Amino acid sequence: MLTVTNRVKLTRITNTAANIIGLPTTNLSELNCKAIMRIANTIAQDTTHPLNHHLTVLPSGRRLLENSLLNAEVKEGEILPPTIQRLMKGYNKYLRPFFDNGPVTVGMSLDIASIDTISEINMDYTATIFLRQRWTDERLVFEGNKSLSLDGRLVELLWVPDTFIVDSKKSFLHDITVENRLIRIFPNGTVLYALRITTTVACNMDLTKYPMDKQTCTLQLESWGYNINDVMFYWTRGNESVSGLDTLKLAQYTVEDHYTSVSEAIYETGHYPKLVFHFELKRSILYFILETYVPSSLLVVLSWVSFWISQSSVPARICIGVTTVLTMTTLMMGARTSLPNANCFIKAIDVYLGICFSFIFGALIEYAVAHFCTLTYTESNMLMYGHHMHDFDDEMNGIVTTIARNSNRAKRRKEAATAAAAAAAVNSAPVEIALSPSSPSGSEAGLEAPPEEARHWCYTVLAVLGKVLHRTVNCCHVENPHYIDNYSRVTFPLSFVMVNLLYWTYYLYF
Repeated sequence: MLTVTNRVKLTRITNTAANIIGLPTTNLSELNCKAIMRIANTIAQDTTHPLNHHLTVLPSGRRLLENSLLNAEVKEGEILPPTIQRLMKGYNKYLRPFFDNGPVTVGMSLDIASIDTISEINMDYTATIFLRQRWTDERLVFEGNKSLSLDGRLVELLWVPDTFIVDSKKSFLHDITVENRLIRIFPNGTVLYALRITTTVACNMDLTKYPMDKQTCTLQLESWGYNINDVMFYWTRGNESVSGLDTLKLAQYTVEDHYTSVSEAIYETGHYPKLVFHFELKRSILYFILETYVPSSLLVVLSWVSFWISQSSVPARICIGVTTVLTMTTLMMGARTSLPNANCFIKAIDVYLGICFSFIFGALIEYAVAHFCTLTYTESNMLMYGHHMHDFDDEMNGIVTTIARNSNRAKRRKEAATAAAAAAAVNSAPVEIALSPSSPSGSEAGLEAPPEEARHWCYTVLAVLGKVLHRTVNCCHVENPHYIDNYSRVTFPLSFVMVNLLYWTYYLYF
């Protein structure tokens, strides 16, 4: 420790330095004296600093720099306890433990204090963690059975692992009211080094099933400069090395599972130790059901109200249709504001909003079709259509009558030929034999009957097809345009229910 004489000299010198660089001189401790003189020495070496001339030109400044106490009497060892002084004697913080005797093993554990934000737009999460590292340094072995808890600022005197967070976008060490660091040395040389860090870490997300998605994020720890020949990382208690997730409360997520793994990071410069913490987040869908799904479904139901309004009420039906379309468009735009504008993601919520928009737009188109049919199929057109159908029926009936008449004529002709042949057979058997081959009546009777039967069946088939075609036209024709609304009152709700069943079944179970 400093003697009384040196303490007086040190106080006098630091008072001078504090006055020159504009710092208060009251209650100067030994650590403050050391810090002030370091600042003064730094300013003296920086020729561009505004206070440099005060330390190099003024007499008081020159005396301050020339005084041997500035560089000789104020050393780290003089302000440390005797035990630490003995440990630090000959200690080189730039050399790792077991420098010539294999790699040093560093055990790690995490305590998740909070997960503040999870951003789908930036695809990252922000968490506050307590990182604890343990390793053994044989140079710090001392006698006793109690550990030494040191000020966190003394970590600058020790070797510590160069651990970093791989996917970190930005991180900082908390320093209120002091830097949140802990150093504890055990008699066997084990060092416990703890930090409180807030970090923003990248997390690749698959949003195809948003908001019914599950995301798996990681926190990866690696050594920056030491490869696996110098340092080895391990989790101190396996999966139980990470704590705090069981009591963690998140706004939109629940932590379903988490586990740890040990691997190696392969780079061009070598293989480096790597620890990975995996945790699975499941999104809570209740918020989105109340915020998006229910309003969009109600808008679809609201668009069906126009089916119960008279087609003559043009302003009312147009107002409902246009209002629901515009409201649905606004809802779709609002649902995309909190999501990344990436074309590669067709999200589940986009599919549902697209379905709802299609039904709403279809209801508007339905009224346009119904109104057009009302104007087209007027009473005169319907009367003309009735005359055409009556003429068509008469024509079909005429065809059927002609077919029947021809069929009767052919039948009578066949019966006459049969009777003539029978009479000839009775009168003379030789004549029958002579006349049979060359008789025109027999030849005509034998050749005419089959074509008449073929024509009969052909006309019958045509008549039946004509009747079927006529019935089909009548079924497809809307005799009353108001029936379109009646059909829509049934088909639209049934179709929407079926599409919802398919949608929820696919995204919840596949």
